[in-house]
Amino acid sequence: MDQGLQTRATLLLNLRDVENHAAWERFVDLYTPLIFQFCRKRGLQEVDAADVAQEVMKAVAGAIQKFEYEPDRGGFRNWLFTVTRNKLKSFWDRRQRQPAAMGGTTMMQLIQEQPGSSEELDWDHEYRLRMFHWAADRVRAEFKVPTWEAFWKTAVQNQPIGEVARALGLTEGAVYIARSRVIAKLRLAVEHATGDWDDLRVVAA
Repeated sequence: MDQGLQTRATLLLNLRDVENHAAWERFVDLYTPLIFQFCRKRGLQEVDAADVAQEVMKAVAGAIQKFEYEPDRGGFRNWLFTVTRNKLKSFWDRRQRQPAAMGGTTMMQLIQEQPGSSEELDWDHEYRLRMFHWAADRVRAEFKVPTWEAFWKTAVQNQPIGEVARALGLTEGAVYIARSRVIAKLRLAVEHATGDWDDLRVVAA
């Protein structure tokens, strides 16, 4: 097993220990905003999205003992997507039985009719976005301002290397090096937290 898969499997084993508060705090910090945002983009109000996210956390806590990590079958990310989608559907099922509440029928139909592949692509994009910004928040303070700006302007904002170099008073080579250093640090942060760098790319907000 390569180190990335081994790290990920170890993290999942840590979640099986309900007394491992550090692992659970990290899990909640990483994934709750992802689930919340996914629900918000599907029409839920903030309070309802928070409730669904909490239900997903409870479901994970109850099911993690039985979860088997099989990377060739989609692994944890896809399993979490399935749990999230099921809880979201349950929310709309309940809302549909309350016709006086916020006209949920149209959104329920949307969720039922939306192609699975499209929804999975949305989930994958939100996942990558969340992992990137989570890591960025944690490593930014480790770099000097010009180094971070060189990375952010070229890798996130897609500004030309030469233009950024001139603006920051750096050589183009220094900009390339700065960008590589930051991306390497981001990768380490995500791998350490989740073992799930995979094909995670730098993405803009």
